[in-house]
Amino acid sequence: MWIAWTPPTAPSLSHVASAFGQTIATAQETVTSVQVHGNLVTPDDEVRRLAGLRVGMPLQASTIADATERLRASGRFKSVQVLKRFASIADPSQVLLVVIVDEGAVHIEMTGDPDHPTRVVRNRAPRLLVLPVLGAEDGYGVTYGARLAWPNPAGARSRLAFPVTWGGEKRAAAEFEKTIQHSPIDRVSAGGSISRRTNPFFEQDDDRVRVWARGERELVRALRVGATAGWQHVSFGGIEDRFAHGGADIIFDTRVDPALPRNAVYARVGWEHLDFSSAASSRPGAPANASRTDLDARGYAGLFGQNIVAVRAQRHDSNRPLPQYLQPLLGGMANLRGFRAGTAAGDTLVATSAELIVPLSPVLDIVKVGVSAFVDSGTAYASSERFADQRMKQGYGGSVWFTAAFLRLNIAVAHGRGSSTRVHVGGDISF
Repeated sequence: MWIAWTPPTAPSLSHVASAFGQTIATAQETVTSVQVHGNLVTPDDEVRRLAGLRVGMPLQASTIADATERLRASGRFKSVQVLKRFASIADPSQVLLVVIVDEGAVHIEMTGDPDHPTRVVRNRAPRLLVLPVLGAEDGYGVTYGARLAWPNPAGARSRLAFPVTWGGEKRAAAEFEKTIQHSPIDRVSAGGSISRRTNPFFEQDDDRVRVWARGERELVRALRVGATAGWQHVSFGGIEDRFAHGGADIIFDTRVDPALPRNAVYARVGWEHLDFSSAASSRPGAPANASRTDLDARGYAGLFGQNIVAVRAQRHDSNRPLPQYLQPLLGGMANLRGFRAGTAAGDTLVATSAELIVPLSPVLDIVKVGVSAFVDSGTAYASSERFADQRMKQGYGGSVWFTAAFLRLNIAVAHGRGSSTRVHVGGDISF
Protein backbone atom coordinates (compact mmCIF):
# COMPACT_ATOMS: atom_id res chain seq x y z
CA MET A 1 0.00 0.00 0.00
CA TRP A 2 1.37 3.39 -1.01
CA ILE A 3 0.98 6.45 1.22
CA ALA A 4 1.35 9.93 -0.36
CA TRP A 5 3.32 12.48 1.76
CA THR A 6 3.67 16.15 0.94
CA PRO A 7 6.43 18.13 2.73
CA PRO A 8 5.39 21.39 4.41
CA THR A 9 5.87 24.51 2.33
CA ALA A 10 8.67 26.83 3.59
CA PRO A 11 7.58 30.42 4.24
CA SER A 12 8.73 32.92 1.62
CA LEU A 13 11.16 35.75 2.37
CA SER A 14 8.39 38.28 1.89
CA HIS A 15 6.28 36.56 4.55
CA VAL A 16 9.24 36.56 6.96
CA ALA A 17 9.94 40.24 6.33
CA SER A 18 6.27 41.09 6.77
CA ALA A 19 6.09 39.21 10.04
CA PHE A 20 9.31 40.85 11.25
CA GLY A 21 7.96 44.28 10.38
CA GLN A 22 4.70 43.60 12.19
CA THR A 23 6.63 42.47 15.28
CA ILE A 24 8.62 45.74 15.27
CA ALA A 25 5.50 47.79 14.75
CA THR A 26 3.50 46.12 17.56
CA ALA A 27 6.25 45.61 20.20
CA GLN A 28 7.14 48.50 22.50
CA GLU A 29 10.71 49.51 21.72
CA THR A 30 12.93 49.92 24.77
CA VAL A 31 16.34 51.58 25.05
CA THR A 32 18.75 48.91 26.28
CA SER A 33 22.00 50.89 25.83
CA VAL A 34 23.17 54.46 25.18
CA GLN A 35 26.66 54.79 23.69
CA VAL A 36 28.46 58.15 23.50
CA HIS A 37 31.23 58.94 21.01
CA GLY A 38 33.32 62.02 20.15
CA ASN A 39 33.30 63.61 23.62
CA LEU A 40 36.66 64.51 25.13
CA VAL A 41 35.72 66.99 27.85
CA THR A 42 32.12 66.16 28.81
CA PRO A 43 31.76 62.75 30.59
CA ASP A 44 29.50 60.09 29.05
CA ASP A 45 27.02 60.25 31.94
CA GLU A 46 26.76 64.04 31.56
CA VAL A 47 26.04 63.69 27.84
CA ARG A 48 23.31 61.15 28.61
CA ARG A 49 21.83 63.46 31.27
CA LEU A 50 21.83 66.46 28.92
CA ALA A 51 20.16 64.36 26.23
CA GLY A 52 17.57 62.97 28.65
CA LEU A 53 18.38 59.38 27.68
CA ARG A 54 18.53 56.43 30.09
CA VAL A 55 18.58 52.67 29.83
CA GLY A 56 15.14 51.09 30.18
CA MET A 57 13.15 54.06 28.91
CA PRO A 58 10.57 53.44 26.17
CA LEU A 59 11.51 54.77 22.76
CA GLN A 60 8.83 57.15 21.54
CA ALA A 61 8.49 58.68 18.07
CA SER A 62 9.98 61.98 19.30
CA THR A 63 12.72 60.61 21.57
CA ILE A 64 15.61 60.99 19.10
CA ALA A 65 14.56 64.47 17.93
CA ASP A 66 14.05 65.67 21.52
CA ALA A 67 17.46 64.33 22.63
CA THR A 68 19.19 66.00 19.68
CA GLU A 69 17.54 69.34 20.45
CA ARG A 70 18.48 69.18 24.14
CA LEU A 71 22.15 68.57 23.33
CA ARG A 72 22.25 71.42 20.83
CA ALA A 73 20.51 73.76 23.28
CA SER A 74 23.17 73.02 25.93
CA GLY A 75 25.68 75.05 23.89
CA ARG A 76 28.50 72.60 24.59
CA PHE A 77 28.75 70.97 21.18
CA LYS A 78 29.45 72.15 17.63
CA SER A 79 27.50 69.24 16.12
CA VAL A 80 25.23 66.49 17.41
CA GLN A 81 23.89 63.21 15.98
CA VAL A 82 21.63 60.65 17.69
CA LEU A 83 21.30 57.36 15.80
CA LYS A 84 19.02 54.38 16.36
CA ARG A 85 20.33 50.83 16.06
CA PHE A 86 18.83 47.43 16.92
CA ALA A 87 20.57 45.75 19.86
CA SER A 88 19.28 42.23 19.10
CA ILE A 89 18.31 40.28 15.98
CA ALA A 90 16.14 37.94 18.02
CA ASP A 91 14.27 40.73 19.81
CA PRO A 92 13.75 43.82 17.62
CA SER A 93 12.17 45.71 20.49
CA GLN A 94 15.61 46.18 22.07
CA VAL A 95 17.09 49.43 20.76
CA LEU A 96 20.60 50.84 21.01
CA LEU A 97 21.03 54.64 20.78
CA VAL A 98 24.38 56.05 19.59
CA VAL A 99 25.14 59.70 20.46
CA ILE A 100 27.90 61.34 18.40
CA VAL A 101 29.02 64.82 19.48
CA ASP A 102 31.75 67.28 18.47
CA GLU A 103 33.01 69.56 21.22
CA GLY A 104 35.19 71.64 18.90
CA ALA A 105 38.81 72.54 19.50
CA VAL A 106 40.42 71.20 22.70
CA HIS A 107 43.91 71.08 24.14
CA ILE A 108 45.79 69.03 26.75
CA GLU A 109 46.93 70.65 30.00
CA MET A 110 49.39 69.31 32.61
CA THR A 111 47.76 69.07 36.06
CA GLY A 112 50.77 68.33 38.29
CA ASP A 113 48.84 65.44 39.85
CA PRO A 114 50.87 62.18 39.59
CA ASP A 115 47.68 60.11 39.48
CA HIS A 116 46.10 62.24 36.75
CA PRO A 117 48.98 64.10 35.05
CA THR A 118 46.96 65.50 32.13
CA ARG A 119 43.46 66.70 31.36
CA VAL A 120 41.60 67.68 28.19
CA VAL A 121 40.26 71.26 28.19
CA ARG A 122 37.98 72.93 25.68
CA ASN A 123 39.42 76.04 24.01
CA ARG A 124 37.32 78.93 25.27
CA ALA A 125 39.00 81.77 23.40
CA PRO A 126 39.46 81.59 19.62
CA ARG A 127 42.96 80.70 18.52
CA LEU A 128 44.21 83.30 16.07
CA LEU A 129 46.52 82.47 13.21
CA VAL A 130 49.23 85.03 12.48
CA LEU A 131 50.44 85.32 8.90
CA PRO A 132 52.98 87.75 7.45
CA VAL A 133 52.02 90.33 4.83
CA LEU A 134 54.72 91.42 2.38
CA GLY A 135 54.21 92.93 -1.05
CA ALA A 136 55.76 95.34 -3.51
CA GLU A 137 53.52 97.38 -5.81
CA ASP A 138 55.03 99.49 -8.56
CA GLY A 139 54.57 103.16 -7.72
CA TYR A 140 53.66 102.58 -4.07
CA GLY A 141 56.70 100.78 -2.69
CA VAL A 142 56.93 97.91 -0.23
CA THR A 143 54.04 97.11 2.07
CA TYR A 144 54.63 94.93 5.12
CA GLY A 145 52.69 93.83 8.17
CA ALA A 146 50.70 90.92 9.56
CA ARG A 147 47.30 89.32 9.18
CA LEU A 148 45.50 87.83 12.16
CA ALA A 149 42.96 85.22 11.09
CA TRP A 150 40.24 83.50 13.10
CA PRO A 151 39.12 80.35 11.25
CA ASN A 152 35.49 79.20 11.31
CA PRO A 153 33.99 81.94 13.55
CA ALA A 154 30.58 81.43 11.90
CA GLY A 155 30.69 77.74 11.17
CA ALA A 156 32.64 75.77 8.61
CA ARG A 157 34.25 77.55 5.65
CA SER A 158 34.20 80.97 7.32
CA ARG A 159 37.04 83.32 8.28
CA LEU A 160 37.50 86.58 10.13
CA ALA A 161 40.77 88.40 9.37
CA PHE A 162 42.44 91.50 10.76
CA PRO A 163 45.20 92.72 8.39
CA VAL A 164 47.48 95.51 9.60
CA THR A 165 50.12 96.90 7.21
CA TRP A 166 52.67 99.72 7.01
CA GLY A 167 54.95 101.11 4.33
CA GLY A 168 53.55 101.68 0.86
CA GLU A 169 50.00 101.24 2.14
CA LYS A 170 49.17 101.92 5.77
CA ARG A 171 45.99 99.99 6.49
CA ALA A 172 44.02 98.36 9.28
CA ALA A 173 40.93 96.34 8.50
CA ALA A 174 38.46 93.71 9.66
CA GLU A 175 37.36 91.33 6.91
CA PHE A 176 34.80 88.51 7.08
CA GLU A 177 34.08 85.88 4.44
CA LYS A 178 32.08 82.68 4.33
CA THR A 179 31.39 80.05 1.70
CA ILE A 180 27.86 78.64 1.81
CA GLN A 181 27.07 75.41 0.01
CA HIS A 182 23.72 74.82 -1.72
CA SER A 183 22.66 78.45 -1.34
CA PRO A 184 21.54 81.11 -3.87
CA ILE A 185 24.54 83.17 -2.67
CA ASP A 186 27.45 80.77 -2.22
CA ARG A 187 30.02 83.28 -0.95
CA VAL A 188 29.57 86.40 1.17
CA SER A 189 32.13 88.89 2.42
CA ALA A 190 32.04 92.14 4.34
CA GLY A 191 34.42 94.43 6.14
CA GLY A 192 35.66 97.81 7.13
CA SER A 193 39.04 99.50 6.79
CA ILE A 194 41.01 102.66 7.33
CA SER A 195 43.98 103.32 5.03
CA ARG A 196 46.49 105.80 3.68
CA ARG A 197 48.74 105.74 0.61
CA THR A 198 50.27 108.38 -1.62
CA ASN A 199 48.89 108.83 -5.12
CA PRO A 200 51.96 108.67 -7.43
CA PHE A 201 50.49 111.02 -10.07
CA PHE A 202 49.01 113.78 -7.91
CA GLU A 203 51.55 113.18 -5.10
CA GLN A 204 48.87 113.57 -2.46
CA ASP A 205 48.01 111.34 0.49
CA ASP A 206 44.83 109.37 -0.08
CA ASP A 207 43.17 108.75 3.32
CA ARG A 208 40.09 106.52 3.31
CA VAL A 209 37.57 104.97 5.65
CA ARG A 210 35.59 102.26 3.92
CA VAL A 211 32.86 99.71 4.68
CA TRP A 212 31.55 97.19 2.18
CA ALA A 213 29.56 94.00 1.65
CA ARG A 214 29.62 91.57 -1.26
CA GLY A 215 27.78 88.46 -2.40
CA GLU A 216 28.75 86.01 -5.15
CA ARG A 217 27.31 82.99 -6.91
CA GLU A 218 28.76 80.47 -9.35
CA LEU A 219 26.26 80.04 -12.19
CA VAL A 220 28.16 77.29 -13.98
CA ARG A 221 31.73 76.10 -13.80
CA ALA A 222 34.16 79.01 -14.39
CA LEU A 223 31.34 81.62 -14.49
CA ARG A 224 30.61 83.76 -11.41
CA VAL A 225 28.46 86.80 -10.78
CA GLY A 226 28.76 89.17 -7.85
CA ALA A 227 27.35 92.36 -6.37
CA THR A 228 29.04 94.87 -4.07
CA ALA A 229 27.73 97.78 -2.00
CA GLY A 230 29.65 100.14 0.26
CA TRP A 231 30.39 103.60 1.60
CA GLN A 232 33.63 105.59 1.72
CA HIS A 233 34.98 108.73 3.34
CA VAL A 234 38.01 110.21 1.54
CA SER A 235 40.48 112.97 2.43
CA PHE A 236 42.56 113.96 -0.59
CA GLY A 237 44.32 117.21 -1.47
CA GLY A 238 42.30 119.28 0.99
CA ILE A 239 38.98 117.74 -0.14
CA GLU A 240 36.70 115.78 2.18
CA ASP A 241 34.36 113.47 0.24
CA ARG A 242 31.76 110.93 1.24
CA PHE A 243 30.06 108.69 -1.25
CA ALA A 244 28.07 105.50 -1.52
CA HIS A 245 28.66 102.97 -4.26
CA GLY A 246 27.07 99.81 -5.55
CA GLY A 247 27.62 97.62 -8.56
CA ALA A 248 27.74 94.19 -10.12
CA ASP A 249 30.24 92.16 -12.11
CA ILE A 250 30.50 88.90 -14.00
CA ILE A 251 33.72 86.86 -14.27
CA PHE A 252 34.55 84.04 -16.67
CA ASP A 253 37.78 82.29 -15.68
CA THR A 254 39.01 78.97 -17.08
CA ARG A 255 42.54 79.24 -15.67
CA VAL A 256 43.64 76.20 -13.68
CA ASP A 257 46.83 77.87 -12.45
CA PRO A 258 46.44 81.69 -12.42
CA ALA A 259 50.20 82.06 -11.87
CA LEU A 260 51.03 80.23 -15.12
CA PRO A 261 47.86 79.72 -17.19
CA ARG A 262 47.81 77.85 -20.49
CA ASN A 263 45.06 77.50 -23.11
CA ALA A 264 42.72 79.55 -20.95
CA VAL A 265 40.78 82.79 -20.87
CA TYR A 266 39.87 85.31 -18.19
CA ALA A 267 37.26 88.03 -18.66
CA ARG A 268 35.66 90.44 -16.22
CA VAL A 269 32.92 92.96 -16.91
CA GLY A 270 31.90 95.28 -14.09
CA TRP A 271 29.57 98.23 -13.59
CA GLU A 272 29.46 100.57 -10.58
CA HIS A 273 27.28 103.52 -9.62
CA LEU A 274 28.80 106.29 -7.46
CA ASP A 275 26.58 108.65 -5.46
CA PHE A 276 28.29 111.88 -4.36
CA SER A 277 25.09 113.76 -3.46
CA SER A 278 26.03 113.97 0.23
CA ALA A 279 29.40 115.61 -0.58
CA ALA A 280 28.72 117.63 -3.74
CA SER A 281 28.92 120.88 -1.78
CA SER A 282 32.62 120.28 -1.02
CA ARG A 283 33.40 120.12 -4.75
CA PRO A 284 31.44 122.92 -6.47
CA GLY A 285 30.44 121.96 -9.99
CA ALA A 286 31.10 118.27 -9.43
CA PRO A 287 28.36 115.81 -10.52
CA ALA A 288 26.17 114.29 -7.85
CA ASN A 289 26.67 110.82 -9.33
CA ALA A 290 28.65 108.88 -11.92
CA SER A 291 28.79 105.41 -13.42
CA ARG A 292 31.96 103.44 -14.11
CA THR A 293 32.54 100.39 -16.28
CA ASP A 294 35.51 98.02 -16.11
CA LEU A 295 36.49 95.62 -18.88
CA ASP A 296 39.41 93.23 -18.53
CA ALA A 297 40.00 90.41 -21.04
CA ARG A 298 43.00 88.04 -21.13
CA GLY A 299 43.85 85.06 -23.30
CA TYR A 300 46.61 82.43 -22.96
CA ALA A 301 47.62 80.03 -25.74
CA GLY A 302 50.20 77.27 -25.46
CA LEU A 303 52.95 77.19 -28.08
CA PHE A 304 55.69 74.63 -28.65
CA GLY A 305 57.16 73.16 -25.47
CA GLN A 306 56.14 75.05 -22.35
CA ASN A 307 56.02 78.45 -24.04
CA ILE A 308 52.86 80.55 -23.74
CA VAL A 309 51.67 83.66 -25.54
CA ALA A 310 49.43 85.95 -23.49
CA VAL A 311 47.38 88.95 -24.64
CA ARG A 312 45.41 91.42 -22.56
CA ALA A 313 43.05 94.35 -23.18
CA GLN A 314 41.53 96.56 -20.48
CA ARG A 315 39.34 99.63 -20.36
CA HIS A 316 38.23 101.62 -17.31
CA ASP A 317 35.68 104.28 -18.18
CA SER A 318 33.34 106.81 -16.53
CA ASN A 319 30.38 108.69 -17.95
CA ARG A 320 31.15 111.77 -15.82
CA PRO A 321 34.35 113.47 -14.61
CA LEU A 322 35.74 111.61 -11.61
CA PRO A 323 37.40 113.15 -8.55
CA GLN A 324 41.17 112.87 -8.76
CA TYR A 325 41.45 110.13 -6.15
CA LEU A 326 39.23 107.80 -8.26
CA GLN A 327 40.90 108.35 -11.62
CA PRO A 328 42.71 105.25 -12.95
CA LEU A 329 46.49 105.64 -13.30
CA LEU A 330 48.57 104.77 -16.35
CA GLY A 331 52.09 103.38 -16.15
CA GLY A 332 54.17 100.81 -14.34
CA MET A 333 53.72 97.10 -13.84
CA ALA A 334 49.92 97.39 -13.80
CA ASN A 335 49.44 98.37 -17.44
CA LEU A 336 52.37 100.16 -19.15
CA ARG A 337 55.92 99.02 -18.40
CA GLY A 338 58.67 101.40 -19.50
CA PHE A 339 56.84 104.35 -17.89
CA ARG A 340 56.69 105.11 -14.19
CA ALA A 341 53.50 104.28 -12.32
CA GLY A 342 51.34 107.38 -12.32
CA THR A 343 52.61 108.72 -15.66
CA ALA A 344 49.08 109.89 -16.47
CA ALA A 345 45.59 109.87 -14.95
CA GLY A 346 42.15 110.35 -16.45
CA ASP A 347 38.50 109.40 -16.34
CA THR A 348 39.14 106.73 -18.99
CA LEU A 349 42.09 104.35 -19.29
CA VAL A 350 42.72 101.99 -22.22
CA ALA A 351 45.66 99.56 -22.27
CA THR A 352 46.77 96.47 -24.18
CA SER A 353 49.70 94.09 -23.94
CA ALA A 354 51.18 91.03 -25.62
CA GLU A 355 53.69 88.77 -23.88
CA LEU A 356 55.71 85.66 -24.65
CA ILE A 357 56.15 83.60 -21.46
CA VAL A 358 59.04 81.09 -21.40
CA PRO A 359 59.17 78.82 -18.30
CA LEU A 360 62.68 77.58 -17.55
CA SER A 361 61.70 74.96 -14.95
CA PRO A 362 59.43 71.91 -15.39
CA VAL A 363 55.79 72.98 -15.32
CA LEU A 364 54.94 70.50 -12.54
CA ASP A 365 57.59 71.84 -10.15
CA ILE A 366 56.35 73.69 -7.09
CA VAL A 367 58.97 76.39 -7.70
CA LYS A 368 58.70 77.89 -11.18
CA VAL A 369 61.22 80.22 -12.82
CA GLY A 370 60.99 81.82 -16.24
CA VAL A 371 61.52 84.82 -18.50
CA SER A 372 59.17 86.91 -20.61
CA ALA A 373 59.26 89.38 -23.51
CA PHE A 374 56.43 91.91 -23.82
CA VAL A 375 55.01 94.93 -25.62
CA ASP A 376 52.61 97.28 -23.77
CA SER A 377 50.57 100.25 -24.93
CA GLY A 378 48.09 102.53 -23.18
CA THR A 379 46.57 105.95 -22.72
CA ALA A 380 44.47 107.88 -20.18
CA TYR A 381 42.21 110.84 -20.97
CA ALA A 382 39.26 112.94 -19.73
CA SER A 383 35.64 111.84 -20.17
CA SER A 384 35.04 114.80 -22.51
CA GLU A 385 37.67 113.53 -24.98
CA ARG A 386 37.52 110.77 -27.59
CA PHE A 387 39.69 107.69 -27.80
CA ALA A 388 40.27 108.30 -31.52
CA ASP A 389 42.06 111.55 -30.67
CA GLN A 390 44.49 109.93 -28.23
CA ARG A 391 48.08 108.88 -28.82
CA MET A 392 48.93 105.48 -27.35
CA LYS A 393 52.16 105.33 -25.36
CA GLN A 394 54.26 102.18 -25.96
CA GLY A 395 56.77 100.26 -23.89
CA TYR A 396 58.65 97.03 -24.54
CA GLY A 397 61.14 94.87 -22.70
CA GLY A 398 61.66 91.64 -20.80
CA SER A 399 61.28 90.24 -17.31
CA VAL A 400 62.43 87.49 -14.99
CA TRP A 401 59.75 85.93 -12.81
CA PHE A 402 59.60 83.48 -9.93
CA THR A 403 56.63 81.75 -8.30
CA ALA A 404 56.39 79.26 -5.44
CA ALA A 405 53.58 77.93 -3.30
CA PHE A 406 52.89 81.30 -1.67
CA LEU A 407 55.55 83.62 -3.13
CA ARG A 408 55.47 85.60 -6.36
CA LEU A 409 58.20 87.93 -7.70
CA ASN A 410 58.50 89.70 -11.05
CA ILE A 411 61.37 91.98 -12.14
CA ALA A 412 60.92 93.72 -15.50
CA VAL A 413 63.25 95.97 -17.48
CA ALA A 414 61.41 98.01 -20.10
CA HIS A 415 61.98 100.98 -22.39
CA GLY A 416 59.22 103.49 -22.96
CA ARG A 417 59.14 104.88 -26.48
CA GLY A 418 59.95 108.57 -26.18
CA SER A 419 60.72 108.08 -22.50
CA SER A 420 63.44 106.20 -20.62
CA THR A 421 64.40 102.67 -19.56
CA ARG A 422 62.99 101.62 -16.19
CA VAL A 423 63.14 98.68 -13.79
CA HIS A 424 59.79 97.57 -12.38
CA VAL A 425 59.45 95.25 -9.38
CA GLY A 426 56.29 93.58 -8.18
CA GLY A 427 55.52 90.64 -5.91
CA ASP A 428 53.80 89.43 -2.80
CA ILE A 429 53.45 86.67 -0.24
CA SER A 430 49.94 85.21 -0.13
CA PHE A 431 48.29 82.44 1.91
